[in-house]
Amino acid sequence: MKVTIFSSNQPRHLNLAKEFSKICDAVFLVSEVNTVFPGQVNDFFKKSEIMQTYFQNVIKSEKNIFGNISFLQNNVRTLSIKSGDLNKLDRDQLSDALQSDVYVVFGASYIKGWLIDFLVEHRAINIHMGLSPYYRGSSCNFWALYDNNPSYVGATIHLLSKGLDSGDMLFHCVPKLHSEDTTFDFTMRSVLVAQQGLVSAVDSEVIFSSPTVRQDKSKEVRYTKNQDFTDDVAKEFLERNLQLNPDSFSYPKLLNPIFG
Repeated sequence: MKVTIFSSNQPRHLNLAKEFSKICDAVFLVSEVNTVFPGQVNDFFKKSEIMQTYFQNVIKSEKNIFGNISFLQNNVRTLSIKSGDLNKLDRDQLSDALQSDVYVVFGASYIKGWLIDFLVEHRAINIHMGLSPYYRGSSCNFWALYDNNPSYVGATIHLLSKGLDSGDMLFHCVPKLHSEDTTFDFTMRSVLVAQQGLVSAVDSEVIFSSPTVRQDKSKEVRYTKNQDFTDDVAKEFLERNLQLNPDSFSYPKLLNPIFG
């Protein structure tokens, strides 16, 4: 089996390629590169004292769950490009990656043009970090916690569509709260259960026969953009020092949920 992944270059993104490398003959990783020091370097998120403090927590949790950035397995072929360049690539440049059995998008930039047409035609799968249709857009699990909705933290495995996070859904993945977890560990753990759930579904071939469910946008709680995540919002969240109690969780209606 061959899998093509469109993703990024943080440890959590690299881990998806590692997970698929265990069950695939070949993995093609198209990696959009951002700084691995968010908050310290001006990039996707701006450089500021608050952002540096916030992302120190993110990086700590990411290393705790996924380890550090590292070289990948021998059966993973990587094409590294600057974030934002994906839609400038032509078919020849991606030719080796366009002959796979499965296509997965996780943390890539917004895909347009001929590439989105190709991926939709080939039933590409998107990992949306957030429980759709409740939380859509950017940093959904952060906003779920910000809204005091920890039971809405998770991931949605759905078919890729031309609309943002709007494709038909396959299943939800929900993290279990560990006793030692910080809020950052809890949201980062949702990435791991999503990756393992998807890889398992591909390995068992369940993913190819699973029925899909259209998203009901009337159930949307919040839709967010990257620009909504400001210094003031991050500062308020850090000062609240939210404590999670799983006994108080009240999950929304979930689709074939995987807990892990």
